[in-house]
Amino acid sequence: MERLAQQGLLKVIAGTDTLGVGINVPIRTVLFAGLSKYDGRRVRRLRAREFHQIAGRAGRAGFDTVGYVVAQAPEHDVENARAVAKAGDDPKKLRKLVRRKPPEGFVSWGEKTFTQLIDAPDEPLRSHFQMTTAMLLEVLGRPGDCFVAVRHLLEDNHEPRDRQLRHIKHTIELYRGLRDAGIVVQLEEPDETGRHIALSVDMPENFALTNPLSAFAMATFEILDPESSTYALDVVSILESTLENPRPLLLAQRKVARDAAIAEMKADGIEYEERMAKLEDITWPQPLFEEIFGAFEIYRRGHPWVASFPPNPKSVLREMLEKAMTFTELISAYGLARSEGVVLRYLSDCYRVLRQGVPTSAVTPEIEQIVADLGTMVREVDSSLVDEWEALAAQAAEV
Repeated sequence: MERLAQQGLLKVIAGTDTLGVGINVPIRTVLFAGLSKYDGRRVRRLRAREFHQIAGRAGRAGFDTVGYVVAQAPEHDVENARAVAKAGDDPKKLRKLVRRKPPEGFVSWGEKTFTQLIDAPDEPLRSHFQMTTAMLLEVLGRPGDCFVAVRHLLEDNHEPRDRQLRHIKHTIELYRGLRDAGIVVQLEEPDETGRHIALSVDMPENFALTNPLSAFAMATFEILDPESSTYALDVVSILESTLENPRPLLLAQRKVARDAAIAEMKADGIEYEERMAKLEDITWPQPLFEEIFGAFEIYRRGHPWVASFPPNPKSVLREMLEKAMTFTELISAYGLARSEGVVLRYLSDCYRVLRQGVPTSAVTPEIEQIVADLGTMVREVDSSLVDEWEALAAQAAEV
């Protein structure tokens, strides 16, 4: 797209606000369809920095000498203005005019908002640096003295000293967790590359701990019985508990469970008040709930930093495996046509942690088959997600 635009072959380009970041194309006019956005948690107005970043695409140096930025008024305002214009100067028509209200939850904007965004200074940048398990493992695995490298990362930055000290304390806790879980071992003498730390040999080549509970999951695999007929599914459940919740799907699962429970309680003649009271205890499927939280409580005592990241037991991939469901069947079963992206991203995360977060000793042929089938399914829906993870894994292997 960028090359086509630079060649002058595209007269109009439509896209999300992502289009306004990091591209250098000859755009003379930027049209904002709205001055609000959904940021993953809520709908809010654009910040000055976001507005200026997108507006800055107009009139790029080297392509144009002038640029224009236009914002479209909210749809209900446009319709109301048209209705007023149609009524003209007729007082009766103006009195009878029924103005269209903004949709529920609408975050309003107008010409005043547009002007304020133009004149407003950019919000100050704030550091969001946070040492993660994956980041620490990456530094520990580098040739040379990893402790010097970690100290450089934590102290040679723009963070105020109090935040640096918090990062240092958190990093020490992360390291102790990795060491106690047997994921890393400290060498008595540096190896031939100068490394002081070694990753346990019982790890796949593409092994990676990518979220705060990855080390907890590693430790929890120990409570499973490899001879159990549900072993592979139990590994899936432990890993699913470490991932963020795909909330639309979980709410749909809860609704299905509650509807079934209500029907059963009605058939049993249970009174309404009692049904409603019991309904509060019904949620989405949470396999191994007691086992996972029992293990977490023990793990937390030795690794207090994980207290802020409790596991979230759920059964998305496990349900698909147990019921032999395809992606399309899952979406259809729970009416999630508008949330396909959320579900697909979650399943790609499942693929990633299964592929990169299970030690070799815990892998069975059944788990290998699950990984292969899941990768195929996600790739058939959207190959970019799987290709993205595999490219990252390949880069890590080359390093």
